[in-house]
Amino acid sequence: MDIFKKTSNVFKILSEAISEGIVVVNSKQVIVATNRFSDGLFDYEEDELIGQPLEVLIPKKYHHNHPKYVDSFMENSGKRKMGHGRDLYGLRKDGSTFPVEVGLNPFSIYDNDYVMALVIDITVRKKAEEELKHWANIFNESLNEIFIFDAVTLKFLNVNAGALSNLGYSLEELREMTPIDIKPNYNKEQFVSAIKPLLQGYKKKIKFNTVHQRKDGSEYPVEVHLQYSRYGGGDTLVAIIIDITERANYTEKLEKTVELRTLQLKEALHKEKELNELKTKFLSLVSHEFKTPLSAIMTSSALIGKYAKDEQQDKRQRHVNTIQNKVKYLNNIINDFLSIERLESGKINYKYSQFSLSKVVNEVIYDANMLLKEGQIIVYPEDIDDIVIDFDEKILELMLNNLINNAIKYSPEHSKIEVKAWVDKEVIKIKIIDSGIGVPEKEQKYLFNRYFRAENAVLLQGTGIGLNIVKSHLENLGGTITFTSKENIGSTFTVTIPVKIIK
Repeated sequence: MDIFKKTSNVFKILSEAISEGIVVVNSKQVIVATNRFSDGLFDYEEDELIGQPLEVLIPKKYHHNHPKYVDSFMENSGKRKMGHGRDLYGLRKDGSTFPVEVGLNPFSIYDNDYVMALVIDITVRKKAEEELKHWANIFNESLNEIFIFDAVTLKFLNVNAGALSNLGYSLEELREMTPIDIKPNYNKEQFVSAIKPLLQGYKKKIKFNTVHQRKDGSEYPVEVHLQYSRYGGGDTLVAIIIDITERANYTEKLEKTVELRTLQLKEALHKEKELNELKTKFLSLVSHEFKTPLSAIMTSSALIGKYAKDEQQDKRQRHVNTIQNKVKYLNNIINDFLSIERLESGKINYKYSQFSLSKVVNEVIYDANMLLKEGQIIVYPEDIDDIVIDFDEKILELMLNNLINNAIKYSPEHSKIEVKAWVDKEVIKIKIIDSGIGVPEKEQKYLFNRYFRAENAVLLQGTGIGLNIVKSHLENLGGTITFTSKENIGSTFTVTIPVKIIK
């Protein structure tokens, strides 16, 4: 550094005449000299960089590799550009970065090794390169054909990927061809006459329709847009070609489109009619489903007050039980509607955990016993106490609740509801078997539709959304639900759930 102090005036005089940033570092990568241009480039005051490590001018993310690059350069010294093939960036005092080009020049003075770096801010050039690359991408990636050809020889100079793909020629083949070779209904005289207004400056652009011929001999109608340009220092013409095959068949396509749109409109009107009917049915159903339990609650609430004596507590308790059951029923309906909203909005977050299958089955059957009609029984599944699974416990409980409660609701008094469950390879299978009213065969295809109620079930309580919710959850979790049913004989629902069985 003493050498540069002694000769600083000479260095300053010489370096200030250079319109590039100069940064000189010693073998320890410490800055020993800069010129005014480099100080301004990196936003430092004069001599502020002297004595600082070179890394203050390099973005942090490049620090770990930089020392070995410089060491390697010092060992194999010679003028060269730094970072060949890589993007280099400088770091200003305020922390901002900018692209640079760096030329390295090693030299020695009095047995001391130094490197002089000539730094150029290439922000403007980089931006121009990016813009050029952007336009080059647009040129090459355009789905339309783009040709550039010499205005005198008419030979193609460049074409884009769309032209190569559509015509079937290679770039090398096309560079030996002219527009006449792909326009079978044009000769050279006709083509030269057509482009003359562009070359003489009478027109900036011309447009016409013609036919192009592919390498395989097939033809297709095109719309040609031609304009004058300069390319490589010579007069050229740029042609943008639009395949108008579809436009040529417009009438036929339009008729088909009108026919299709008419059909779609009819279907839309039919769906709208179905939707309106569904809404009407839904409002009627909800009104009925809420009105009936609310009436029972109001009646029981009014009667409770009349049974104040000790000997009347049994009657009082019956009304309390009625209120509790009806409130629970209404709560289940509300939960079903909330489940639909979450399913439709995609807000369901399934929570997997390990639990015993018998735990959930026990809880569901225990609650279901409160709903049993006179003489009804539920047959508990065998050999499930040792089955531990990894699944969403709440969803499994919801499914079983729905299926078992349906079996109770649609089965007569003194009937049996069987619950079976077993492991089949990597799935759990659960069957709910009842001897209830069944589903009429002609209506079975609608059973999992939202708000669907079979004709033989319209007088029974229900919203028609429970099975739809069960099926939606199962589909989300990779499971399935199937059923068999015969009217007045009963139904069997089979749920298949892919789960991890815990040994």
